Amino acid sequence: MAALEYWLWLSGAGISPRAKARLLEVYGSPEAAFFAPAGDYARIEGLSPSEAALLEKRENGRVEWILDECRRQNIKILTLQDAEYPERLKNIFAPPPVIYVRGSLPGVDENALIAIIGTRSASPYGLKMGLELAYQTARCGGVVVSLLTNGIDAQAARGALLAGGRCVAVLGTAHEGSGGRLAEDVAAAGAVISEYAPGTRPMKSFFRERNRIAAGLSVGLAVVEAPEKSGTLLFAAEAAEQGKEIFAVPGNADAENSAGTIALLKQGAKLVTSGWDVLCEFEGRFPGRLRPVFALPPEPPKEEKKEESGAGFAKKGIDKEKSRGYIDLKEQLSTLSAEQLKIIAAIEGEAVHIDEIIESTGLPAGKVLAQLTFLEIKGFVRRAAGRRVSLNTAKK
Repeated sequence: MAALEYWLWLSGAGISPRAKARLLEVYGSPEAAFFAPAGDYARIEGLSPSEAALLEKRENGRVEWILDECRRQNIKILTLQDAEYPERLKNIFAPPPVIYVRGSLPGVDENALIAIIGTRSASPYGLKMGLELAYQTARCGGVVVSLLTNGIDAQAARGALLAGGRCVAVLGTAHEGSGGRLAEDVAAAGAVISEYAPGTRPMKSFFRERNRIAAGLSVGLAVVEAPEKSGTLLFAAEAAEQGKEIFAVPGNADAENSAGTIALLKQGAKLVTSGWDVLCEFEGRFPGRLRPVFALPPEPPKEEKKEESGAGFAKKGIDKEKSRGYIDLKEQLSTLSAEQLKIIAAIEGEAVHIDEIIESTGLPAGKVLAQLTFLEIKGFVRRAAGRRVSLNTAKK
């Protein structure tokens, strides 16, 4: 506990990642840094006067509260000295001394993690390609890395979940700042990580700092859409600086959201249109783990067009079955797999909690979440607040 106390102190010291790395370089451990002689910090090259002043306060009173919050939020604490801390992440500049993990972090060093990102203001084409690229990446054996922000990043996480694959999300806030069902689903099927302890107040700089972590976990970066000036291109620059492979999805030459991807292609990024286009570059590096799969995610059901009648026209479709926005279970349940039927059978009544479905079916959480995403897209179930789901029953 004593050693962990000083790792948590360093993690929440309120100084830059560069300054934290410098302290570890100078003192060798957080504990040695904490007990440095008074005035020592001000003499360390790479620390600003304000950072030195913060460190001199040696504030460590929140440690027990942070530990309690981590237990309450089911957050695992990994420090640089822990065996589970990914080697790939240790090798970046200024690796986070502590990462806070919800869920189960996949074997980062043994897998092809691919970051799939793009603009928040994505076009329908960009959203479609983000979903498909992530879906195929997961189906082909890769692990999707997402920043979970709106737009393409969120679509990438959804695509991985829809494929029943694994996703690692990297936050630019503490865990309680992430919110949303998507973060919960990713944590259940993979992992959500942050370098910020519970209770850390968000700052704009955090979103730039998380780029180095997401890029560090990944072996490659696929950019789906990016305007000429965007945070996506800052991420791409970070990834390139770390020596990661850069990929870009082509778009219309005159589209604003294609300006950034076109620039990346001109700079040498590889043009890709599928998940395997990305992963085939790493097939030799991860033998036996990657395989070509070109399947597309299922499309949501299309609404039936309503027939209209007017003066001088006979009313059409009078003998047709009435249009409906809900599924007819008797007609369509035969198309589902045994696991999907098992999940549907577990949804009794209104608004059943996902945890109850997992317990009732005995299926792994990740598989239940993936199948629920499929069933939602196909129109069999609908989501409700508080991680609850209900069946879409036929209208009568």
